Amino acid sequence: MAIVTTFQRALNTSRLDPYPVDILKRVDRPTTLINEADVERVDERESGFNRAQRGDFGPYLQRERSRFVGKYPLSGAIAKMSGILADAVDGIVAANKAPLPDDPEVMARHIKETAYFLRADLVGICELPPYAVYSHSMETGDPIELNHKYAIAIVIDQDWKTAEAAVGNDWISAAMSFVAYSTSGFIACILADYIRRLGYPARAHHARNYQVVVPPILLWAGIGEMCRVGDIVLNPFLGTRFKAAIVTTDLPLAIDKPIDFGLQDFCSKCGQCARYCPSGSIPFGKKATHMHNGYEKWANDVDKCTKQRVGNKTGASCGVCINVCPWNKPYTPFHRFIQWTMRNIPFARRFGPWGDEMMGYVKPKLERKWWFDLEDVDGVLTVPSRAGERGNNIPK
Repeated sequence: MAIVTTFQRALNTSRLDPYPVDILKRVDRPTTLINEADVERVDERESGFNRAQRGDFGPYLQRERSRFVGKYPLSGAIAKMSGILADAVDGIVAANKAPLPDDPEVMARHIKETAYFLRADLVGICELPPYAVYSHSMETGDPIELNHKYAIAIVIDQDWKTAEAAVGNDWISAAMSFVAYSTSGFIACILADYIRRLGYPARAHHARNYQVVVPPILLWAGIGEMCRVGDIVLNPFLGTRFKAAIVTTDLPLAIDKPIDFGLQDFCSKCGQCARYCPSGSIPFGKKATHMHNGYEKWANDVDKCTKQRVGNKTGASCGVCINVCPWNKPYTPFHRFIQWTMRNIPFARRFGPWGDEMMGYVKPKLERKWWFDLEDVDGVLTVPSRAGERGNNIPK
């Protein structure tokens, strides 16, 4: 009884989430049309990076696939640490269930509070869509069977301060990705272990050991909407400046609803990511009725994007689309007002990209750069001759 009372009191405390997700419009379905009957499970071996690794894009990109993160010392160090988490995703479930409240809302709040205690930036919960489970493992090629009912999305910011100073496809790019990958993976592994100790099965999924496709989970868990940049989900407070890990479990949890903050309309009027994309992989114009594996989305060229990220000669990986997006902003009172305007006044959305350019946000603040440009070439660190270019500099 004391446990129940404690958890009930927790429901009456101030706002749970670091960002005001309670003000967002909740809807029954994601704003991206999804025909579940047409969605086929994806083989993880067919991702762009894995295709590069097996030589589908030629010998140069096959060689670069093994080093495009590690060629920069900081991203290499972070990626090495995230690799240590690869085998920490699953484990033994306690034989006896803990005496917990029989209330999914109480448990959902507790799990979110736990993730925030572990330093998550945003957390959302949904039922695990069966089509979000990969069909085959990247590592072994074995079929994947995952029947957990719920998915917990754990989001980590890639750091506004660094994004503000970066070009996007410079040497810090992969480090920005992997600091969020590794941190979200660290939290997911701990959270999954904690749930197993409570007596319920749970598995962590992170960049070094996914069994699930992340974007559909982010959509259903209310983290964001699908944007012009292909399969990437955009959050109204972080833009696309984040990475996510997932915990799947059978612990009964209340679920969040998808959100609608007008992004489909905004992206159709913006196109800033397409204008600055070094690879030309992001299309211009309105979202045509383009169905890909059951999703209506902008028709992005995944091969071009992969070639740019893996084969980039002026940096490690690429995140230009993240840096130039008008939603990539600090969480200040001024930007909160602008975000409110973009969410609630459709007419104002056409001025978003113009205002972004006018106020100088697209141009990186190079005077705030804190990292050193270095490249590991056969074990020798050198200062690269080319850095800070947004152009596409990979072999055709």
